[in-house]
Amino acid sequence: MLHEKIEKNAALLAILIVVAISFGGLVQIVPLMFKGAIVEPADGVQPYSAIRLAGRDVYIAEGCYNCHSQQIRPFRSETERYGHYSVAGEFVYDHPFQWGSKRTGPDLARVGGIYSDDWHWLHMIDPRAVVPESNMPAYPWLAERMVNGEVVQRRMRALRRLGHPYSDEDIQSAAEQLQGVTELEALIAYLQGLGTEWTGQRDGGDS
Repeated sequence: MLHEKIEKNAALLAILIVVAISFGGLVQIVPLMFKGAIVEPADGVQPYSAIRLAGRDVYIAEGCYNCHSQQIRPFRSETERYGHYSVAGEFVYDHPFQWGSKRTGPDLARVGGIYSDDWHWLHMIDPRAVVPESNMPAYPWLAERMVNGEVVQRRMRALRRLGHPYSDEDIQSAAEQLQGVTELEALIAYLQGLGTEWTGQRDGGDS
C-alpha cells in the first residue's frame, strides 16, 4: 500500500508534510494579500514623517520590540486597558511591523498623546523617576546622538519602491527637517504618533 511506503520512509514523509503545510499556508495567506482591508491604509493613516521614521528606526535599533508589543487583541481585558483593538490597515506603512506578544512593558499601540514629551524624555533618561517599579533600562545616549538625515532619505526612497507615497519633495526636505534632531527627540516623535492617526479607533469603528 502507498501509505505504508510513505510511513516507512522518514525522508519522504517529512517532504510530504512540508508540502501539505505549505499548501495550507498559501490557502490562508494569499487571499489576504489581495484583500483591501489588509493592503490599503485605514482611514487617516499616513506614511511616517521624516522625524517619526527616524524615531522608528531608533525604536527598532534599540530593541524596544523585545519588551513592548504594538498589537491590541480584540479581548475586553486588552481593549479596556489599551484602547480599540488593532486593525491591519494601521500597519500598511510598517516594514517590518512591530506586533509581537512579549509584554515585559505595556503595549504601545495607542501610547501617542497619553504622556507629554517631557514625560517621555525623563522616562528614557531615568525610567524609575516616573515609574518607580519599572525594570526598563535607561537610554541617556539617545539624547547625545544625532539623527542622520541622509540615511533617512535613503530609507524613504527604499520605502517608496514598496508603495509608500513619498514625493520627491518629502524626500528632499527630510535632511533639512532632521538637522540638529537627536535620536531621543525622533523616538519621542515616533511614540507620540502611535495610535493617533486611524480615525476608526476614535469613532469606535472597525474600518
